[in-house]
Amino acid sequence: MIKQTAEIFEILSKGGFISSDSTNPNIRQLYAVIEDNQSELYDFFAAINFILESGNEYYYFSRQENKVDLERKLEIATRWIDVLDFIKTYDAAFSSGFRFQPADMVVKVGTDLELKEKLAGLKKLVGREKHEEMIDKIVNDLKRDGFIELENEITSTYKVVAAFGYLEELVACINISEEIQNEIPE
Repeated sequence: MIKQTAEIFEILSKGGFISSDSTNPNIRQLYAVIEDNQSELYDFFAAINFILESGNEYYYFSRQENKVDLERKLEIATRWIDVLDFIKTYDAAFSSGFRFQPADMVVKVGTDLELKEKLAGLKKLVGREKHEEMIDKIVNDLKRDGFIELENEITSTYKVVAAFGYLEELVACINISEEIQNEIPE
């Protein structure tokens, strides 16, 4: 048995990601362990109903879901789609390796009407009123779910890690047929 299996399970079983470009050297080491032992770890986790999945430079767990859990996950995915729309409006280059400071987002919201409207659309999802509080909530959620990491505490600089590709792939997988697309109001 691989000695880091418990540590890998602890992160992935909570819905986390292990990214190759993490700012945390321990996470990068775990990524290398998975990379070197993927087949063995896949079989081990499959025996306890966790499927070890790989994305572009990141790993995560998936499971067969019952209908209630699937509906809940669809609600969460819908929320992330809205957040991703806001983030990509902030900066289209926002992807793995991108660095940002929440304060810069707040400033841009104050000067960009489209960005301000998209943030206003998230008000119900983030449960906050003030722009700074809303952006802090979004950043904390991205951090909690392993899509970004705090790189510099002094400057409050965050780095987007490879796991963010999961959100981008989620949106890219959505295929709306032409018939339905014509029914969607703009």
